[in-house]
Amino acid sequence: MPQSFTPEKNSNIVILTGAGISQESGLETFRDPDGIWSKVRLEDVATPEAFAKNPHDVHSFYNMRRERHRVATANPNHAHMALARLEAQWLGQVTVITQNVDSLHESGGTQNLIHMHGVHSKARCNHCQHIVSWEGDMSTETLCDGCGDAGGMRPHVVWFGETPLELGRIQAALVECDLFLSIGTSGNVYPAAGFISVVQKIGRAHTVELNLEPSLGAELFDEGRYGPATDVVPSYVDELLETL
Repeated sequence: MPQSFTPEKNSNIVILTGAGISQESGLETFRDPDGIWSKVRLEDVATPEAFAKNPHDVHSFYNMRRERHRVATANPNHAHMALARLEAQWLGQVTVITQNVDSLHESGGTQNLIHMHGVHSKARCNHCQHIVSWEGDMSTETLCDGCGDAGGMRPHVVWFGETPLELGRIQAALVECDLFLSIGTSGNVYPAAGFISVVQKIGRAHTVELNLEPSLGAELFDEGRYGPATDVVPSYVDELLETL
């Protein structure tokens, strides 16, 4: 491995993924110049305040997003499948933390997965917090299977101003990791962009950025590999597995 780094065979690997890993499967990103937030104001569709003020518009936006994901021909790409292969073959624990709300990691075979920003394929009730798998449209008329009330069903995604999911589990994984990989992230969305600083402060992990181009926090990593995710991720995984 570069920089004379050879991981222990039973070391813990934590992997953070962002939109860049799914872009090569044909899914839109949010923050690119032609991404979703260049076409729709996030303040209008992706905040608790927007949902309280105009739930119809919020539901319309997410109904459209859910339908695109449902009918899309997007399949897990070589990067998703490489991470699943790493999880299956590595002797230590591999934890994937994704900011993505698609289900491509699951489709690619990853099992130890944390969706810190939720997922399009689920819905949640604001009244009772009941979570359920969901594929169709939602509206203010939709009844919750848990409490039976209408008006509270919403996408199970983390909106701006809300706390990401499973932060306790994420913190525990970061504390125990020996190798931290950041894949396809812009480095400007917190708290995920701060994970590298958490790992650095603990001081036990080697850190690697695998990205199309250097992120905003690229200088914080011990190592960087740059290029399409479908190239750099399988290549890096192959190098790791060759150390077994």
